[in-house]
Amino acid sequence: MADRRFTEVDLRRMLEKAAGFRHDIVEGRWVISTRHQRRLWEVIVEPDSTEKLLIVITAYPLEPGEK
Repeated sequence: MADRRFTEVDLRRMLEKAAGFRHDIVEGRWVISTRHQRRLWEVIVEPDSTEKLLIVITAYPLEPGEK
């Protein structure tokens, strides 16, 4: 997270402001579309139904024009 300049609190806010989601290319994972610092971001998550948790795999900003 530090190398991409966001904190756990930022990540929680990004997930609260999610604009949409879609299946990831990896089965069982999802891509969450959101915003952070006036930029579009994607957060890759994987639900753990046994533990009833949402595991964050990675989060990254999209380059301008990328969607």
